[in-house]
Amino acid sequence: MDDFELIFIMFGDRSTTEIHRTEDSKGFSKLKADARAGGDIAGGARKKLEKRLGYPIVSKKNFKIQNSRKNLNKGEVEFEY
Repeated sequence: MDDFELIFIMFGDRSTTEIHRTEDSKGFSKLKADARAGGDIAGGARKKLEKRLGYPIVSKKNFKIQNSRKNLNKGEVEFEY
């Protein structure tokens, strides 16, 4: 997973939350519809970016493992881009 994947996941989550708050959703079926709508919004944005860039955003990489080194002496994580 890279930074774009994290961004789109957060975008979907935040969109879903705002839809729920705006519509004051109650009940499982309505909350499920809100979650689907938030996911559709983020998914549409991701597909539009992929089309523009010409390559897929989704990968099999693990962001934390691929892009960080653990400093055992200080217990800190450094990110490499």
